[in-house]
Amino acid sequence: MQPQDWFIPGDGKYQQCQTVREWDLLRENYRLYRFLTEVEDVINQVEDETTCLPKLRKLVRQLITNSYWINSQNIVPDPKTGTSVLLLYDELGFPLTVQTVIFAPGTKSNIHNHGTWGIVAILKGEEKNTFWRRTPSPEYPNKIEKVGELNLSAGDIISFTPDTIHQIQSIGDEPTVTFNIYGETDPEQRFEFDIINNLAKKF
Repeated sequence: MQPQDWFIPGDGKYQQCQTVREWDLLRENYRLYRFLTEVEDVINQVEDETTCLPKLRKLVRQLITNSYWINSQNIVPDPKTGTSVLLLYDELGFPLTVQTVIFAPGTKSNIHNHGTWGIVAILKGEEKNTFWRRTPSPEYPNKIEKVGELNLSAGDIISFTPDTIHQIQSIGDEPTVTFNIYGETDPEQRFEFDIINNLAKKF
């Protein structure tokens, strides 16, 4: 199946986006440092970084198409949590988080947003995303409701805004490995949601 690109706004209603053909992205010696420079150039040209998500998705697809190194990172899920994170680049003052993440089969995240834009590419395995939206009431200002689900496979890319609320679960028989890039998180806007008690707490 042809890899797909998706965008999920704050209301949780996912949208399929145009996907650039991989053979149009082939580049020689395209490495992480070049990708990071191009990403930084794109976001420095705008005030609202979410407006450039289409360009950033294209750069992420270009990276995973051309970089054997990204696709071959050795990462093992923690036996207690079922997940592990490998930070790929860390420099003081650099405003982006770049990492690979692994989820053991069946492992599920909490319900959360990121307080920043994000792009996630599935490198291996399958992942189910469940999307939520805020439905506040006077009694429950942090109430949310489920909007929909989307299953992603290797090669698919998903992007979202700071207020997008989701939950992910590794499905299938093998671990799910993803490449993730996020903007600069606003800690005052990043939450974990409790749907039983209609609460939100800072992540």
